[in-house]
Amino acid sequence: MVVEVNSDEKTLNIQQDITYFNESDDNLKAIVLNDWNNAYSNVNSPLAKRFSDEFYRGFHLAKEAERGSTNNITIIDDQKLFLTWLRTEENPDVLTVKLRAPLAPHQKTTIHLTYIVKIPSDAFTKYGYGGLGGMNLKTWYLTPARYENHEFVVYNNENLDDIANAVSDFDIELKVTKGLQVTTDLKSTASIENQDFSIYMLTGKNRLNFGLFIEPKISFHSFKNNSLEVITNLKEDKISIIEQSLVINNVVNYVNTLVGDYPFDKIMITQTDYDRNPFYGLNQLPSFIRPFSDEFTYEIKFLKTYLNVYLKNSLRADIRKDGWIYDAIQVYTMMKYIDENHPNSKMLGSASSFKLLKSFNLTNLDFNEQYSYFYMLMARKNLDQALGDPKNTLVKFNEQIASKYRAGLSLRFLDSYLDQNSVDKSIQQFYALNKEKQSTEKDFETILKSNTAKNINWFFNTIIKSRAIIDYKFSGVAKTKDSIYFSLKNKTEVIVPVPIYGVKNGEIVFKKWLEPNNTDSIYRISRNNADKIILNYKNEVPEYNLRNNWKSLKPFFPNNRPIKFVFMKDLEDPYYNQVLYVPTLTYNLYDGFSPGLRLHNKTILEKPFIFDINPAYSTKAQTFSGSGSFAVNQNYRESSLYNVKYSLSGAYFHYAPDAAYLKINPMVTMRFRENDFRDNRKQLILLRQVLVNREKSQIVLDNSNVNYSVFNAKYYDTKTEITKHLSFIGDLQLSKKFGKLSTEFEYRKLFENNRQINLRLFAGSFLYNNTNSDFFSFALDRPTDYLFDYNYYGRSENSGFFSQQLIVAEGGFKSKLATPFANQWITTLNGSYTIWNFIEAYGDVGFLKNKHQNETFSYDSGIRLNLVPDYFEMYLPVYSSNGWEISQKNYNEKIRFVITLSPKILINLFNRKWF
Repeated sequence: MVVEVNSDEKTLNIQQDITYFNESDDNLKAIVLNDWNNAYSNVNSPLAKRFSDEFYRGFHLAKEAERGSTNNITIIDDQKLFLTWLRTEENPDVLTVKLRAPLAPHQKTTIHLTYIVKIPSDAFTKYGYGGLGGMNLKTWYLTPARYENHEFVVYNNENLDDIANAVSDFDIELKVTKGLQVTTDLKSTASIENQDFSIYMLTGKNRLNFGLFIEPKISFHSFKNNSLEVITNLKEDKISIIEQSLVINNVVNYVNTLVGDYPFDKIMITQTDYDRNPFYGLNQLPSFIRPFSDEFTYEIKFLKTYLNVYLKNSLRADIRKDGWIYDAIQVYTMMKYIDENHPNSKMLGSASSFKLLKSFNLTNLDFNEQYSYFYMLMARKNLDQALGDPKNTLVKFNEQIASKYRAGLSLRFLDSYLDQNSVDKSIQQFYALNKEKQSTEKDFETILKSNTAKNINWFFNTIIKSRAIIDYKFSGVAKTKDSIYFSLKNKTEVIVPVPIYGVKNGEIVFKKWLEPNNTDSIYRISRNNADKIILNYKNEVPEYNLRNNWKSLKPFFPNNRPIKFVFMKDLEDPYYNQVLYVPTLTYNLYDGFSPGLRLHNKTILEKPFIFDINPAYSTKAQTFSGSGSFAVNQNYRESSLYNVKYSLSGAYFHYAPDAAYLKINPMVTMRFRENDFRDNRKQLILLRQVLVNREKSQIVLDNSNVNYSVFNAKYYDTKTEITKHLSFIGDLQLSKKFGKLSTEFEYRKLFENNRQINLRLFAGSFLYNNTNSDFFSFALDRPTDYLFDYNYYGRSENSGFFSQQLIVAEGGFKSKLATPFANQWITTLNGSYTIWNFIEAYGDVGFLKNKHQNETFSYDSGIRLNLVPDYFEMYLPVYSSNGWEISQKNYNEKIRFVITLSPKILINLFNRKWF
């Protein structure tokens, strides 16, 4: 390639020759080239859709100049004849070049290309041009795709760093404006400077990819090991260059010994590499909290990033299809490194030594134990995915965290079971194989099996290729002075080896691997004075539930776990029944501020049984109040119905200054999902019986409906991403006095000019209505909330500030009009459209029908300040059925607001992009 860099235009002018050698036994009629830079060209590319899926709006709203593309492509052959090339809408980042004659096996051909690459902003993926005049270039040139199993491997750029390139030799002449500095892991053979330009001659052999930085001032340091030059700009200002050099030397030598020598002379470890794949947990801590030393922090960051780059540059497997191999070797190596170099380190570092934190399981975990908790976080949510699934099918949390960690844990599990360094030897042999040819998962499997006499088919069939979970427990234990008899219950019927430990006074007195042949097995082993037996004591097996893994052998010792009270939040401790306590403070107009104490068992991991009790004291009413719930979760692993929750909840608060309500709510919720876990479509069926007992009030005059019971069935169907939201809700309510049916459709669309349209259609009708008030009627602007579902701060207020609280439900109007209720049927349409930034124009129209009256047509309009959608909004009415409201008296009383103070709801804004 001859590449001329235009820093002002952010373009690369490229002349390129590709000599393609057909190593296959097939006749090739075309050559496929990866053109991943063109993935940035429009908002309909697979990359753009990925951004939208993960609720990142920056690319969708970017200016055209910030996006990337590959243009002005001309391709000719050796006879200087033009070659036809094809790029489809479905695959905008792949070019298919049609050859004039088929390329025979083990023959070669040369094609000549010219094209212009427009580099995107680094705001989207951290690759591209930056704000300081530099460029971080990755996958910017046209290069042949991997060829395997009689076809080219065609993958789209989905921001996963998993391009499937053919192994290539590179010769590059790079021309940059004088004053700009070039850093790369290719070999620099010469550099020429004149008055205006600098020209660099770069070469590389047997490369899949390479890094290239162009910057006004070099940000990299070079560290030379005995076998390798490490070029890095990994940020760490608090340790010296000498200390960094020692860390780098230790890591390079360790990885060389465990895995193999890096096949190239230079490796480039960048801050971008780390930022794109940080050590999660470490990177989430605020800068003023430093539980780890600066040296250890740098060491972990460098170790993780080095392994990531080292494996991607030297393994020749298909990283999208067989990505678990990369992840497994990376995390397995990291865990071994910690075991050997920092055996006493804890998950939260020095925080484990603080007296106030001693009781938390979170602070007592060894550093390497955190990996299994990240995996279990997704398994307990029933969101874990098979390790062998392609990377682009994984939800973000699995792709970046849980599946990576489980892959490493699984390899560690196999290593512990096989012993005799079989796994280490297999990794080294597999790594050596990759220096010679392309590799596959089958190669790794063959090598592993060749290094052991044990049957390990279960490892690939169960651990890698399925999402089956492992959960063993003791179902019966008997003991004598010398022996232990026990039966093993396999709760998930997944048969894999599991270790049993004998422990006496906290010390291990024996360990034995059990190899069950069926789901329930009986064993006898020597006791060796053990006073406790524990399955999977060292957590070698990536097990779903560790809470049922131990039995005491002491006489008269209860096996029930003792209760442990923990403040705020903690990780699950398998040896205790944890009760978490949290001071709370709630508010409504009638109870005032209500301090309370929440007692629950919701640790960071989901549980099959949850209790949550929150007694409180109402300072204004001077009575006790509060809420509580009990829930049983049941997950279904292999069906679209993936979760059923059975719950019973209750609440006791005031609905008026002189009257309280008691709500009892038995409920069943059924959650459904698509086979593609990344699909944001979710469905839910809710069945409940709402029982309400209201005290009579002398202030709220409607006391005709103090006690009632309503059966409620709801169906939700939603699909949400950053550019588009679509939802449907069906609602059936039946009680002694009334029956009603309603539907709600909602549509939201974000356009490229950052304008957004919101539409909501609501339609409801009574099936029968024998009530004599509007308490159960459809509301135009403010539902009575007789089911006590909404978080009204002053639910019985008809005037004043609290009456202006808006919850968009039922009619969804913002103005208070003359006919606020419908006791027969209602149909309304709510809409809004962006004027500028968070300022929108809104409008509502609707028909209401009451008994013995004609239909009523109503409308309103105004300005919506959409500060945080659904969480903090203000509505300023302008014109409605009441006339020009903006010019009427007491306008401040007509303003409506939406406000959400619940931290749990606000956290969902963050969670949605990960799960």
